[in-house]
Amino acid sequence: MKRILLMSAVLFAGLSAASAQDGTMSFFVTSTGLGKGANLGGLAGADAHCQSLAEAAGSTGKTWHAYLSTSDTDAKDRIGKGPWANAKGQKIADDVASLHSDANNINKETALDEKGNAINGRGDQPNKHDILTGSMPDGTKAADQSCNNWTSDGEGTAMMGHHDRMGLDDSAAAKSWNSSHASRGGCGQEALKGTGGDGLFYCFAAN
Repeated sequence: MKRILLMSAVLFAGLSAASAQDGTMSFFVTSTGLGKGANLGGLAGADAHCQSLAEAAGSTGKTWHAYLSTSDTDAKDRIGKGPWANAKGQKIADDVASLHSDANNINKETALDEKGNAINGRGDQPNKHDILTGSMPDGTKAADQSCNNWTSDGEGTAMMGHHDRMGLDDSAAAKSWNSSHASRGGCGQEALKGTGGDGLFYCFAAN
C-alpha cells in the first residue's frame, strides 16, 4: 500500500510539474525556421509553425501567434495582452506597453526556444541572433520590410531584431530585440544566414 501511495505521489508531482510548465510558457523563439528564409507562408504559415512547435513541446490550450508585421498588420496587435513568460517561467513582459519599452526582459538568457534552450547569439557559431519581425521598435510595421508579407524567399528585405541585444556597436538599433536592421541580399535562407540569422521568429501566446 505504501508503495502504491508513493508511486501515486510521484506521478501526481510529475503531472503537476508538467501542468505548471504548460501553464507558464507564453513566449519563445522558434528553435527552427521553415527552411525557406523569410518565406513563412504568410502570417498563417508562421502562426501554424508557432502552434506546432509549442504543442510538440507540451503546450496545450493556447493560441500561438508569430510576432510579425505585414503591410497591413502590426505585430504588437497580434500577440494578446500579456503577461508573457518563457519556458523556464521567467517573465518577459507584463503587457504590450512594457514589451516595447526598456522594461522588457528579452535577452540571450531569457529569449529561449520552446524547449527552454538558448538560441545562438553574437560570438557563437553559427550566429542566429537576427530574428524576423518586420517591425519598428514600437511594434508597428516597418514599411516594405516584410519580404512581401512573409511570402518571398527571393527579392526583398526583412526587418530583424537581435534577441541577444548585441550588435556591432552600442547603438539603440544594435541592442533592439525587434528592430535592429534589415536583411541584406534578399529574403532567402542564405541571405539571412549572411548577417547572422536563420529564419527564426518570436512566438507569443495570444490568449
